[in-house]
Amino acid sequence: MQFPQAHTLAQIATIINANYIGEADFPVLGMNEIHVVSPGDIVFVDHPKYYDAALNSAATVVLINKQVDCPPGKALLISDDPFRDFNKLTAYFKPFEAARKDIADSAIIGKNTVIQPNTFIGNNVTIGDNCLIHSNVSIYDNTVIGNNVTIHSGTVIGADAFYYKNRPEYRDKLLSGGNVVIEDNVDIGALCTIDRGVTASTTIGAGTKIDNQVQIGHDTVVGKKCLFASQVGIAGCVVVEDEVVLWGQVGVKSGITIAKGTEIFAQSGLGHSTQENKKYFGSPAIEARERFKEMAYIKRIPELIKKLK
Repeated sequence: MQFPQAHTLAQIATIINANYIGEADFPVLGMNEIHVVSPGDIVFVDHPKYYDAALNSAATVVLINKQVDCPPGKALLISDDPFRDFNKLTAYFKPFEAARKDIADSAIIGKNTVIQPNTFIGNNVTIGDNCLIHSNVSIYDNTVIGNNVTIHSGTVIGADAFYYKNRPEYRDKLLSGGNVVIEDNVDIGALCTIDRGVTASTTIGAGTKIDNQVQIGHDTVVGKKCLFASQVGIAGCVVVEDEVVLWGQVGVKSGITIAKGTEIFAQSGLGHSTQENKKYFGSPAIEARERFKEMAYIKRIPELIKKLK
């Protein structure tokens, strides 16, 4: 998430009532999660296990719950609760804006695009040319949709990330300040859900086709010309490269990369990154040929037992 204008370290510290280490006028340009940070960003960390990763990341401001040595060229914000204060910054720079009508005045809708009745289009949404948005679709604020996109009934684009911190009394929600970007020539079936990024964009690449009842988690980046069958579920922060095929009821773990040309057979559970142009099957998923060999061996067990008697 980039701020509308550059802020200083002192200004950010004032917003969240935190101490800081660094020059007061140190420039702060935005805030992001660690996997998408760039110079000028704030990243937060609240567990010693991840201190080094945050301090050595591309982020130049680290919101941290312990006073540590500040890396050269960077600044620190010292907070007793970085998770809480990261939420404060999200609420400050991307506050919730209530809708006033079904299609917001700030929405931009391209030529020859058809919006069917009972569809909701939120604030600052952009929809390109020659799109067809069927009835009862909800498109949340700041979504960007390209040209020649079809979205079927009941689909929700841009709901909050499923991201919580486990506190002793409750689960604390990390606020979502990102959005969804859908590129050209994408088809999305009925009753799909695509969650927005926490600070960046959940992206669906050009030419990708998505069947009914598919869930795509926050900050996942889907490449071009992918094919997802019904009831696929993809967790947050997954990278799906180009021309990946996921058949029905495939489940995908967060934070992995599905390499270009991968094909995952139906009802598989994928918990690791894949290699290009390989086929996988099973739960946990392994290369399909190996899984089929295992299944063939298992079928022979009764025969082998008879021979041993």
